[in-house]
Amino acid sequence: MPQANALPLTATTLRPAPHTSVREAVLDLLRAFKIDTIFGNPGSTELPLFLDFPPDFRYILGLQESVVVGMADGYAQATRNAAFVNLHSAAGVGHAMGNIFTAHKNRTPMVITAGQQARSILPFDPFLFSSQATELPKPYVKWSIEPARAEDVPLAIARAYYIAMQQPRGPVLVSIPADDWEKSCEPVQARLVSTETRPEPHVLNAIGHTLDAAERPAFVVGAAVDRDAAWPEVVALAERHNAAVWVAPMSGRCGFPEDHRLFAGFLPAMREKIVSLLAGHDVIFALGAAAFTYHVEGFGPHVPPGAQLVQLIEDPGIAAWAPVGTSAVGGIRLGVQDLLARPAPKARALPAPRPPRPRAEPSALMSVAYVMQTLAEVRAADSIVVEEAPSSRAAMQNYLPILHSETFYTMCSGGLGHGLPAAVGVALAKPDKKVIGLIGDGSSMYSIQALWSAAQLKLPITFIILKNRRYAALQEFAPTFGFQPGETLQGTDLPELDFLALARGQGCDAIHVRDAARLAGALREALHSPRPLLLEVEVA
Repeated sequence: MPQANALPLTATTLRPAPHTSVREAVLDLLRAFKIDTIFGNPGSTELPLFLDFPPDFRYILGLQESVVVGMADGYAQATRNAAFVNLHSAAGVGHAMGNIFTAHKNRTPMVITAGQQARSILPFDPFLFSSQATELPKPYVKWSIEPARAEDVPLAIARAYYIAMQQPRGPVLVSIPADDWEKSCEPVQARLVSTETRPEPHVLNAIGHTLDAAERPAFVVGAAVDRDAAWPEVVALAERHNAAVWVAPMSGRCGFPEDHRLFAGFLPAMREKIVSLLAGHDVIFALGAAAFTYHVEGFGPHVPPGAQLVQLIEDPGIAAWAPVGTSAVGGIRLGVQDLLARPAPKARALPAPRPPRPRAEPSALMSVAYVMQTLAEVRAADSIVVEEAPSSRAAMQNYLPILHSETFYTMCSGGLGHGLPAAVGVALAKPDKKVIGLIGDGSSMYSIQALWSAAQLKLPITFIILKNRRYAALQEFAPTFGFQPGETLQGTDLPELDFLALARGQGCDAIHVRDAARLAGALREALHSPRPLLLEVEVA
């Protein structure tokens, strides 16, 4: 017998759920997720998505898939929302893998869709299909799927978005057969899903007690501070403890104002040098950073003898491999807010200030330091620097201070080809800010096609190419592996690259500067240009 209050199961009460096409269901989901931009380089298997393309969406075309993902990475970081990317099947995903790896290291939320051949011909190994579509991007996506049925595609997109946005954030991939988009399915409603985590109170309390008892604490801040919008809280916590603040090795964001009285400098990715620079501190707090990122083999302790290491990080995997110390796993902003809620610690003396740098002077062939110093003097303090010039990074850190949150982006991966398209993505996301792409000549050639996208979109980006005619970072790194001074290092010279021709050929204005006396004027002209402009600067 039916229950007294239950409706009988009749044809009049069991109405079928409303149906729509997979395409419309996915587009409605994206609208609910506040996504109205698709980054792509279309192939034949992606075309059905764009049938009757809706007027409330915009399509951002990149001329190569790595450029597409780089633009989406910059856009997602700057908007703090997952970017939606549409790639071709196996070959397109393969082209994009370098910047997918960088998005993984940057912890950038990104929903990547990849076309697949129609289900009906998959048994016949058709042209341009992906035989193991879900395996191809691994291990550099958080999740990947090719839905079992066309009807499952919207649910897969929803799940992908939630996974991409959950800390630690990152890219995901959904492989979609070409004939799925027209199929009928039930619509999927967007849900409110938590994307942040809070550290366990007892672990955070242990860190708080350690900080309170410290005599000479040091903070090592990483990219997760800025990613998690925790800049003001971290500044307040550092001021409460009068802690010297260092930037973690290979940090892709700036987590602390570099003109602050407590700012101490940058740590290199070398174990012995990190220990040397942190000597004298009795507690080291790795805040939104690994403890620590190394680039070369090292030996000895990971922290100075007698020092305690504590860590707050949103990534449990990073916490798991920390070699020593106490690690709290959770969102940086929420964790620091909890630490700030503790009673104020005892008063401490200020640490010694960072020694001032001598001014860089002009020379016949400009030093990178002089270029950075001049740029710092003429740019607006809240302009955004997107950097990919590895051999120039030390000079940038010394002479081009970053002063505000969300005004510095680079790659956490070490993989080249991210910076130039990322500058385009950041400029798309922040049209009210001046974006400066600070790129090495070697780095720029990995994704030079992004200049075309900047020109087509009429984005007033200033691209500064530091032209030293070589892969300088490799030449400077060579002695680590036994190369002798003056010894030839094959494959590292870059003669006869004409960046003015490359820029103008893609629709960008361009200026060449070799004379130091002209640099400030050329920079001002470039920074005030209403169109994308490339400034080729010859440096020593």
